[in-house]
Amino acid sequence: MNKKSLPYGLEPHEVGFLILLVTAFYVSRPALGDKPWQLLVFSAALLAAVAVLIWRCREEWRQLPNRGFFLLLASAWVVLFGFFGNAKFGPLDPSSLFSWIYNIDTSSNVDEGHALLIPFVVLGLFYWKRRELVAQPAMLWWPAVGLIIFALLLHYVGFVSQQQRLSVIAFFLGLYGLTGLAWGRHWLRASFFPFFLFAFCVPLAELMAPLTMHLRLLVARVVEVIAHAGLAPDLVRDGTQLFDAQHTFAYEVAAACSGIRSLMALTALATIYGFVVFREPWKRLVMMVIALPLAIVGNVTRLCFTIVVAESFGQGAGKAVETNTGYITFLVAIFCAYWVARWLEKKAPPQPPIASATS
Repeated sequence: MNKKSLPYGLEPHEVGFLILLVTAFYVSRPALGDKPWQLLVFSAALLAAVAVLIWRCREEWRQLPNRGFFLLLASAWVVLFGFFGNAKFGPLDPSSLFSWIYNIDTSSNVDEGHALLIPFVVLGLFYWKRRELVAQPAMLWWPAVGLIIFALLLHYVGFVSQQQRLSVIAFFLGLYGLTGLAWGRHWLRASFFPFFLFAFCVPLAELMAPLTMHLRLLVARVVEVIAHAGLAPDLVRDGTQLFDAQHTFAYEVAAACSGIRSLMALTALATIYGFVVFREPWKRLVMMVIALPLAIVGNVTRLCFTIVVAESFGQGAGKAVETNTGYITFLVAIFCAYWVARWLEKKAPPQPPIASATS
């Protein structure tokens, strides 16, 4: 008797993986606090994702030489950063680089939650590019050792100077070099885009604070100009805060809810879309660059909408909108990114005329 097929071609073990994945993201919410077992659940989901990918790509996996060689070196690389990834100068400092990253990504004080999704997106892109990756014969490529040595040196500098971000870059760079060592230069070229996305796993929210402050000020100034044009002529701006004439109600361009702090998430979405849809480098670059103006447009739209509601229905309604509609920023940004992508699709290079056949 034939087994009933599951929806979307899923296999039973993949359903179990999806349940584990949902659980991992659920327990990684900042509201649950910092528990040691949370990282174990997330790590289990990530290892399960690797196993599912290998099983899904088992035909392509069998074509690759040096599989055991790569798995052994990759395991050693993970162990190195798991036990000696972070300089432990205090009793609360984790020695594991992965614990350090996870604690930041799940913290309520910063907006780095998108980084938790990146490894799974990268594995999905490897599945999407599986045929391209094995299109040419794979072989040992010893020049990749130079990339691995550079990653080790970078990690050493980050370790002794307690600059963990350098160690995060070193980990992904070294893993990239290991794939090139095992499977060659073609593999490095074909897998550059998936590995490039790991750049969004580097915690940058604190480093971007000066930039986001300037963006918040810019948004406040733009909203002030729009309001004085007729939306709310008595609006008063003080830094990133916008008040009514009596200073009884404020609309603040706050980092936590404005979406500007999520600029990296918007950039990641635009980058993934650009690399998946387009092959021309300039179009991909355009998709990466538009994240910044889209963050501004989204925040201006959200604040203007809040002001309209407050002016029409009172301060209580405006406060409710300001508190509960932060998603407007992303909806506007995603819609604009889609519109730009459709416009770029029409900018195809002119095709040379086809010569007519002659008898």
